[in-house]
Amino acid sequence: MVVTQARADVWVSSVRLYRTRSIASAECKAGHVRINGAKAKPAQPIKIGDRVEALTEGGMRTVVVKRVIVKRVGASVAVECYEDHTPPPPPKEEVPIAPRRDRGAGRPTKRDRRALDRLRGR
Repeated sequence: MVVTQARADVWVSSVRLYRTRSIASAECKAGHVRINGAKAKPAQPIKIGDRVEALTEGGMRTVVVKRVIVKRVGASVAVECYEDHTPPPPPKEEVPIAPRRDRGAGRPTKRDRRALDRLRGR
């Protein structure tokens, strides 16, 4: 039997965008799942070619449906069911490491504070 449509919450949880169907359903109700640009209700049908945008813990995911499934499958099979159009995350900025004092070293002396201020550019 070939499945041509599935509920939005079932498909989104089946391809592992969310951990459980109940979480997927709650996210649909909250408006965090969009199908073709419109907010999706949990029972809204998904078909091949639909563009699904889901706000997940890792950020906004954008996928295009390649295959409709209704049962949760392994991660390797789930990846074959959609085409990922999520933009790569921006590169992280390098933050200079602040000097740390050893734990239990007590308060810094006046000389230590002046050295820290020079290091911080104050």
